[in-house]
Order: sequence, then C-alpha cells, then structure tokens
Amino acid sequence: MSSNNTKLQQYLIELETKVAFQEQTIEELNQALIHQQFALDKLQLQVRNLAEKLQGLSPSNVASRSEETPPPHY
Repeated sequence: MSSNNTKLQQYLIELETKVAFQEQTIEELNQALIHQQFALDKLQLQVRNLAEKLQGLSPSNVASRSEETPPPHY
C-alpha cells in the first residue's frame, strides 16, 4: 500500500506543478493581452485623429492626371 501512496503523492505533486505553471502562463498571457489592447486603443485613436485631419484639409488646387488636358503632340 505504501507504494500506491507514494505513486499517488508523486502524481499529485506533478499535477500541482502543472497547474502552477498553467496559472503563471495564464497570468503572463493576460498581461500581454492587456498591453496589446492598450496599444490597439492608442493606434485606433491615432487613426481617428488622422482621418479627422484629412477630412479637414482643403482640396488641392492641382488637378488630377485624369482632369488635366493632354500635352500637345509634336
């Protein structure tokens, strides 16, 4: 019976060790996700600000290529 107890104790220790590592990994992944969300929020704000700036720009006085008259042919 002592052999079975020893095996069960070893198995229990192994399971507890795995759970501890999994908890640590979950916490590390959670922190990485939090940092990524902050970065994403910051980038979304920057894109929104740039879009607003672009909309506020006055149209260019330079005609696009499709609107320009073709050059004379020689």
